[in-house]
Amino acid sequence: MKLYTRAGDDGTTGLYGGDRVSKTSPRIQAIGDVDELNALIGLSRTEASESPLDPILYQIQNWLFDLGAELASPPGGKFTVQSINASKIEFLEQSIDSLEETLPPLKAFILPGGTRLSALLHLARAGCRRAERSIWDLNGSEPVSDSVLQFVNRLSDWLFVASRTANHLQNVQDIEWKSTAG
Repeated sequence: MKLYTRAGDDGTTGLYGGDRVSKTSPRIQAIGDVDELNALIGLSRTEASESPLDPILYQIQNWLFDLGAELASPPGGKFTVQSINASKIEFLEQSIDSLEETLPPLKAFILPGGTRLSALLHLARAGCRRAERSIWDLNGSEPVSDSVLQFVNRLSDWLFVASRTANHLQNVQDIEWKSTAG
């Protein structure tokens, strides 16, 4: 089987179950943004191999692949995938709480940076926010499950805490924002 099919040469792409939609549709935009987020987390993992964050990042990558499959199987289609659920959201919340217990209290806005891993996790967080906006945009025309919407929101919170944790594990201070407004 060849990798290329030429089926998308007309500006459409296939959903799970065979339906074809425009490559510019809100659904495909959301799927693409989730895919990009997964790649950003993969890039982060190249710096996390010795970190206790790596197994969680690996789990999140698998969940994001599941999320992409869920977004690619719209309600009423031939197949329905519902893989994002309350247990995944609860896992992220518990992990956030656990990680925050090890961190100094947050007293200021912080800038992305410090360690390379922290900066990459901030980049992934920004990508997660973009994916979240795309999913909310899709939700405006085609309903998306509440679990998906909550999961992506919580994931951006987790990535923020993970970025702080990456700095903390290397004894590097978070970089506080200093306003230049004046």
